[in-house]
Amino acid sequence: MTHTLHEFDRWAEVRAALADPALVPELPAGDGGPAGASVTWLRATVARFCSGETHRRRRALVEAELARLEPASLRQAVVAAPAGDIRKRVVCALAEALGMPEPGAVAEAVIVVAGAYFGGGGDEAADEAVARLVARLAPDPADEAALEAAANRIGLLVQACDATTALVEAAADSGDAPLARVLREDPPVRAMRRVAIRATRIAGRQIAEGDVVLLDLATANRSHAVPLTFGAPPRVCPGRAHALALADGLLQRPLTAFARLHHQAAPLLLPNAWDYASAAALAAQGFPAIGTTSLGVAAAAGLPDGAGATVEATMALARRLGQGSFLFTVDAEGGFSDNPAEVAELARRLHEAGASGINLEDGRADGTLASAELHAAKISAIKAAAPALFVNARTDTYWLGRQEEATAERLAVYEQAGADGVFVPGLSDPDKIAALTAALVVPLNILYTPDGPTLDDLTVLGVRRVSLGSLLYRRALAAAMATAADLRAGRPVDCTALTYSDVQELAAPDGASWTSA
Repeated sequence: MTHTLHEFDRWAEVRAALADPALVPELPAGDGGPAGASVTWLRATVARFCSGETHRRRRALVEAELARLEPASLRQAVVAAPAGDIRKRVVCALAEALGMPEPGAVAEAVIVVAGAYFGGGGDEAADEAVARLVARLAPDPADEAALEAAANRIGLLVQACDATTALVEAAADSGDAPLARVLREDPPVRAMRRVAIRATRIAGRQIAEGDVVLLDLATANRSHAVPLTFGAPPRVCPGRAHALALADGLLQRPLTAFARLHHQAAPLLLPNAWDYASAAALAAQGFPAIGTTSLGVAAAAGLPDGAGATVEATMALARRLGQGSFLFTVDAEGGFSDNPAEVAELARRLHEAGASGINLEDGRADGTLASAELHAAKISAIKAAAPALFVNARTDTYWLGRQEEATAERLAVYEQAGADGVFVPGLSDPDKIAALTAALVVPLNILYTPDGPTLDDLTVLGVRRVSLGSLLYRRALAAAMATAADLRAGRPVDCTALTYSDVQELAAPDGASWTSA
């Protein structure tokens, strides 16, 4: 029977095909062969080339392996790996992290297997390499469960080998282009093949059982902000974060001390201050970095928040905070201008004052959203003027209740423009948060809310930064109002507070001293 070849290169069509359970990766020709002894057996036993319950079982094996690995530790491991072939460094770091014996020998065998893995023909050297790897990982050839687990561990290494190497090479050729932009413009996997295990319909085109579908990811990505490099549900690549960490480590692009706080096992909990004393008090509590709250700064100055009225107050606070020894990032609303050059100049001045980061929002005072293109232009201008300044690009789609469906696309535009992190205040739905972290390259920042996910929940969801926003400022005002009202009414009051000298010490910039009045 003759089967039709269908070619798709439009983003929506490719996205639909990737999401259609009737289309599965095409298994190259060849029978399975003896268990544990050939590339054809390996391909027939990994999650990639199967479907249904078998796929779910095998994918779970891969996910369990990856769950043991913290991406940040992989980044460090590949940096520490001996110099040499990129593929060997990738596989060595991954194999060692997975606890495999003799990771160097494992890497050499995996590289041989990778050369034949996606092809259709036999390869004696690759078959022998598979057999060596299986003997290391599943020495009992009669243990079918162990053989299946070994095959999927090997498949994980094989797919990381070539795909991660291709990403690193493309990024190296691009100079300092953001990794998110490289993934969109020069994806490591430029095309995918799928075969229909049953009849289906994609973009009005009838696909018969057995038909082959060719998906042109490179062309599709160029027409849409959100790249499809790592697939789409229900087959999103489970090793996405790990591959990006390996690539980041190999590229050795420098990370500032503040940026490194976004690549740890637990998300950065960022408390927000409104003056020097509140920032110093939070730093004294051991918080590694402090943010500012635009509401607190505006309200303290008797000005409205989010209306572009506090540029002078914001700059003055940054200069005061810059006298301290703690890391801090500044909430600069929308940059106080729609002129990217003016926003970049403000960012440069903030960085010179000592700021490690800037928070830049696309919401406007009238409740609308700035265009994604304008916000991206501001981000690009800032990174050109102050490359070391961490740009946290905020979208107010959920905060304002506008264009929520466009959130992922806006964030993709911002990270491709050079944003170091992205922020979605108002988003608390766990499924939507998980969907964003699965699609983003840069760290996701979420605003903590008492009735939203806990810090532990957000960690599991992949969030890398949690801001408190204006919460502390509002709580401080509420406590002041309640204390004064209770005293006036003659009610008992808990007057536990910092002493006068405690506050004097906090308020003094490092190295200074005050004389009590």
